[in-house]
Amino acid sequence: MIAEIGINHNGSVEIAKELINNSKEAGFDAVKFQKREISIVYSDEELNKPRESPWGTTQREQKMGLEFSLKQYEELDSFCKTIGIDWFVSCWDEVSQVKMKVFKTRYNKVASAMATNIEFLKLVSSERKPTFLSTGMCTYSEIDRAIDIFKANDCPITLMHTVSDYPCVEEDLNLRCINTLAERYKCPVGYSGHETGVSPSIFAAMLGATCIERHVTIDRSMYGSDQSASLEMAGMRQLVSTIRKIPHCLGDGVKRITEKELVTASKLRYWAMQ
Repeated sequence: MIAEIGINHNGSVEIAKELINNSKEAGFDAVKFQKREISIVYSDEELNKPRESPWGTTQREQKMGLEFSLKQYEELDSFCKTIGIDWFVSCWDEVSQVKMKVFKTRYNKVASAMATNIEFLKLVSSERKPTFLSTGMCTYSEIDRAIDIFKANDCPITLMHTVSDYPCVEEDLNLRCINTLAERYKCPVGYSGHETGVSPSIFAAMLGATCIERHVTIDRSMYGSDQSASLEMAGMRQLVSTIRKIPHCLGDGVKRITEKELVTASKLRYWAMQ
């Protein structure tokens, strides 16, 4: 269970800590952030475009306002260790990927937007950390190529079925792709959900998703493009508690009569009423 904080912290370490703490309390196993070198990911032309935000009136000011520095990540790294929850990042450029290696996180994540960047995939897979790779906007041939790169570097990979729409309507989720990807690639397949509700992620787990990643927030009405597709605390608790019950409820599929059923049978079976 991965709580995707992403950039929902809105540039505030204190909000990030609250989200980390909420994720821990709700029962998530890890939290995830995003990291970009703004001058690499975006052109000057794009960064100079107008955009109203809490940080100013340009795209540059908005995107810089959402970025944590390495020093801020050091503080969050310490906080996660203190409360006992894993954390990791999805980087959006090679420079960020190299910089974030200093934290020695347990996992890597490749966002759907980076899944076709060959040099980036080579860099990530060279670390040989267990990696979650999102497949939104990807064709089979593009996934094939990414898989081949990770296999070549002997790097463990979990594919993440996702639909890159924020928020995504339920009829577009196509959750059966979880089974399709697992059958085609013979590797673990998880689900990264961008819908507004809880139930699709539960369905994904029942279909066999090995991990679930969901965006989380303090308040959906906060500033940010991901907030509306995120879960608040009540939804976070509901999601985790329900998914944790699935193995207990599904059982092993072997037909058997329980001890309690034997007692019931002694009272209700036809022969017991003679």
